[in-house]
Amino acid sequence: MAGRGKLIAVIGDEDTVTGFLLGGIGELNKNRHPNFLVVEKDTTINEIEDTFRSLGSLLGSVVEAKPNEHDPPLWDEIDSRQFLHRDDIGIILINQYIAEMVRHALDAHQHSIPAVLEIPSKEHPYDAAKDSILRRARGMFTAEDLR
Repeated sequence: MAGRGKLIAVIGDEDTVTGFLLGGIGELNKNRHPNFLVVEKDTTINEIEDTFRSLGSLLGSVVEAKPNEHDPPLWDEIDSRQFLHRDDIGIILINQYIAEMVRHALDAHQHSIPAVLEIPSKEHPYDAAKDSILRRARGMFTAEDLR
């Protein structure tokens, strides 16, 4: 019996996420947390970053904060939505215009899994000059290699 494969996660606008959900990528992990984030006009950049980043990169700031007994359980919230921390996610698709909002977090991600791919949205066409993966790939080859 083959092992279970990895999931595709999506961070995007409503139209993009809805399209992928209709295509069948929507899943909940064992803690009932989805593999997608719909970014709306009232979604903060911190929410997008927190969903994307791994727990390890946020650990220092969480430990320094002294939790109050009246505060919500921060550990559960952080662990639940972070796609880099989840071992069941193999690819993260993110709308390119949203990726621009959290470019520093994307550039800090150096691992091959999960792979982060920037995709166009309905209102924002794809711009290859802004794609960090494509820039990294171009840096691996010389002009002679591409002939």
